Amino acid sequence: MGEPLRNQPAKRLVGIIGKAVSYFVMTTFALMTTLPLVWLIINSFKSTTEFRLNRVGFPHLWTTINYPGAWSLGEFDRLIGNSVIYTAGATLGIIVFSILAGFAFAKIKSKATPILYGSFVLGILLSIQSLMVPLFIEVSQLDRLLTDLFKVLGILKSGQVNFFYDSRFGVLLIYIGSGLPTAIYLSTEYVKGIPYALVEAARIDGASYFKIFRWIILPMSVPIATTVAILNITGIWNEFALINILVSKTSLKSLPLGIFKFTSNLTADWGKQFAALVIGMLPMLLFYIGFRKQITRGVAAGAVKG
Repeated sequence: MGEPLRNQPAKRLVGIIGKAVSYFVMTTFALMTTLPLVWLIINSFKSTTEFRLNRVGFPHLWTTINYPGAWSLGEFDRLIGNSVIYTAGATLGIIVFSILAGFAFAKIKSKATPILYGSFVLGILLSIQSLMVPLFIEVSQLDRLLTDLFKVLGILKSGQVNFFYDSRFGVLLIYIGSGLPTAIYLSTEYVKGIPYALVEAARIDGASYFKIFRWIILPMSVPIATTVAILNITGIWNEFALINILVSKTSLKSLPLGIFKFTSNLTADWGKQFAALVIGMLPMLLFYIGFRKQITRGVAAGAVKG
């Protein structure tokens, strides 16, 4: 026999209340997320004087002069180019090296595998703040050692080698290294799910490990590559602390450092500050809008079962 009919209205009421609570929570979260962005965009079209008089409402006189002023003053054309180089280069490096390591840790048996894998995964516990001072000292000492070596070899007569500090290579190297622990963990767990029989069959046919990686593992790792890219693109694009200690030249700085200039030197010019923040936010906003379906599929397909 089915459930008594008198219980069906109660269950229907519970379902309606549950949906109402869910929609309320989601609506509240959506408003808390979008309203600050809307407020920021609206105030970027106000002059500083009008913002001080009217911080919440719409501007009485919409002005776009803040955007060209912020763009030229912040040198955003150069800074956005640097951010694209750092983000694309580091993300690509993290994806390639993490899947390579994941393939080695998951499918190539060795006594050293647990030790090496554990040493990489241990990096997840280290925060960026705890690494800033050691990284700065290490980068400075490496450049000093290279300078002394080149002078001994007669390659360099005078000056200082900036191979790691104040160089794009040094920034990319640090970004890749800091992103590898989490990416290697995710990639290893994902590659473990690929049937080992595929690797054995390829080895029997005489394929090298590199060919197995190129033709079997890499094409099947697109979902985890998408997930790793999603996790790193926004973080590297918005990263401020590391690059602030790794570069001092304006020509090598990224977009967050350019935006920081407005908070330090132009604290009175609110209009340009808001315009600079919108300029910095817009690329990531367009990224999410343009690739929202791929992001959703990547996160779902790249999820790791515990």
